[in-house]
Amino acid sequence: MKTADFDFPLPPDCIAQFPAKPRDSARLLVVGAGLEDRVVRDLPGILLPGDLLIVNDTKVIPAQLTGRKGEAKIEVTLIRRHEDDARAWEAFAKPGKKLKVGDVVAFGDALSATVTEKKDSGEIALRFDCAETEIMAALHRLGSMPLPPYIRKLRPVSAADDADYQTIFASRAGAVAAPTAGLHFTPELLAALDRRGVQQARVTLHVGAGTFLPVKVDDIAQHRMHAEWGEVSAATAEAFNRARAERRRIVAVGTTSLRLLESALDAAGKLQPFARETDIFIHPGKTVRSADLLLTNFHLPKSTLFMLVCAFAGTEKMRAAYAHAIASGYRFFSYGDACLLERAA
Repeated sequence: MKTADFDFPLPPDCIAQFPAKPRDSARLLVVGAGLEDRVVRDLPGILLPGDLLIVNDTKVIPAQLTGRKGEAKIEVTLIRRHEDDARAWEAFAKPGKKLKVGDVVAFGDALSATVTEKKDSGEIALRFDCAETEIMAALHRLGSMPLPPYIRKLRPVSAADDADYQTIFASRAGAVAAPTAGLHFTPELLAALDRRGVQQARVTLHVGAGTFLPVKVDDIAQHRMHAEWGEVSAATAEAFNRARAERRRIVAVGTTSLRLLESALDAAGKLQPFARETDIFIHPGKTVRSADLLLTNFHLPKSTLFMLVCAFAGTEKMRAAYAHAIASGYRFFSYGDACLLERAA
């Protein structure tokens, strides 16, 4: 299967630069037997009592830093923390060509890091000179929200983004990109879902900046996903398995939640506790078993995220849904509108 098979024309003005206000006023395209135009706050009337929402509670850290190596200005975007060393991070650096192994980048008086590796894929490895708690404190003083590149190119990061680019579920710091389907939820919407009898369970997937990287190979089978750390607790596994046994629906909120559920599902279809990295790549040809419905935003052409929704709901159905969304003025990607997808039979 070719990357070009997942291309489609997307006018640049379809990409949202700011979120809907209030969050649950975003539009919602329901994709099932047909297409239905709704809004996110309609979810309590669409979902059923007993449905189990699986949400991602990761919290975005201010992962963009500006530093200096001597007189040279260096812009760094942290990608992910090393699993075995809390002071070590993979990162993108601009201009990366100015850096070599052993160089020290200073991000202010209180934070600096040494380049420990330069990778063929363009990333670098950094090791900070202070403890993990001090790193996080320094990031909150010196860093900024890592908005997607297609937003940063058109406008600066503002103070409003500190709240706008964080979901209502955010509680476990470690992501460098938001799990954007969760951005649509408000306290009022959650209260309405609770009154409806819709249940909720949480997982954690620390979303990496690799989610924005283009697919550079012609054959999608050759693409390798960036690894991201995830956790499924025993309580969430129990809630999932109980819902399955009672024939209640599983609703994955976001592609990140779905990827983690698929990573933690065993051969018998039982969800197991999970606490490690995953680099799962879901695309047509892969069977999705964990969720019945998927709430997600609209994704970019030729992206791994568009490939995932095609695997979930069917490629032709998603092509038709996206054509309708573009013609109807839906807003795309991180700050955009949402769709609720039914899993293909």
